Amino acid sequence: MKLKRLCISCGGTGGHFYPGLAVARIFKEQGGEVLLILGGKHADEQIKTAEKFGIPARKIAASPLSARPGGALKFFRDALKGTLECRRIYRHFFPEALLAMGSFASFPPILAAKWKRVPLFLHDGNAKLGKTNRRLSRLASGMALSFPTKDETNCKCPPVLTGMPLRPELIRGKMTKDAAIAELNQRWQCQFSADIPTILIFGGSLGAASINDNCRIPLYYQEKEVQLIHLSGAGKAEELKEYYKEASFNHLILESAQDMQIFYSAADWIVCRAGGSTVSEVACFGKYATLIPYPFAAQDHQTDNALYLTPSGGAELIPDKDLAAGLFADRLRDFLADPALYQKKGEQLLALAFPDAAERVLNMIDSIVYPQE
Repeated sequence: MKLKRLCISCGGTGGHFYPGLAVARIFKEQGGEVLLILGGKHADEQIKTAEKFGIPARKIAASPLSARPGGALKFFRDALKGTLECRRIYRHFFPEALLAMGSFASFPPILAAKWKRVPLFLHDGNAKLGKTNRRLSRLASGMALSFPTKDETNCKCPPVLTGMPLRPELIRGKMTKDAAIAELNQRWQCQFSADIPTILIFGGSLGAASINDNCRIPLYYQEKEVQLIHLSGAGKAEELKEYYKEASFNHLILESAQDMQIFYSAADWIVCRAGGSTVSEVACFGKYATLIPYPFAAQDHQTDNALYLTPSGGAELIPDKDLAAGLFADRLRDFLADPALYQKKGEQLLALAFPDAAERVLNMIDSIVYPQE
């Protein structure tokens, strides 16, 4: 790879930051020099996270465009300030390319990149191209796609299917169910068994009320029939703990956890939302999934993400409006009747996974910035 110096703009939500950080970590492992450019209310926290992995980061001014009084003025004021800050950053760092992972925080770095003639590359994290990426594609040299997309023709630069960059420890941390159950028991002082069907339920870092309320295992199930891991979201664990306090089967209720590779490896069936990273992670672990798209996602993109997996037979889609306790109980009964069948179905997802997505993104940039003669 000829590419040696890369800036990555990945401010905003975790859905933008963590894929960008994953690319940065892989690029650093390959011997490249990388700098993250971050904006928005989470920038300080994200800088600390990046520093834990030895990735340098800079904070710039950036604000979302808001309809509130003064919102537009603040957006354009911070856009100008952030652009000038990025211009100074580029003057000292000399990036050979800018990779923008999306969100309003990428606007100033992109403007500065065009000003300084730094080649721009975009990444889209969903199966439906975001409106901003569609517009900015006219300025870009290439766009990395997490999924095949029906509206690829709306992309005005070369699109390349790379997959969603995932945290290296997630990909490298895959383990057998036996090993995952043993790790889970040691860390959380549980008594799970690798021989019992295990269900993993979660709704994202903030949780999902509809999943927490409707995806509950009936308490008449016995100890050797099923076991549960449920990540409730911040501040939402106590209600679930109260519900399961009389359960005879093993269960672990947590608000959240960093080491998802343990839970994915331990699970036989996963019930979750359908964000781009989640769908990509489920595919990489090859576990059967019931996907319940967040109904208020922009352009209903989570439904499109889920539809990437469902044709394989390794996943099913249930609209949030159709989710009910009775429906979950029916799905649970079907799963427990033949867990081995669901294991085989889940394994079909592996063919749709991109465990080397970060490398693919970097190869795309390298091949366009330094085309082979």
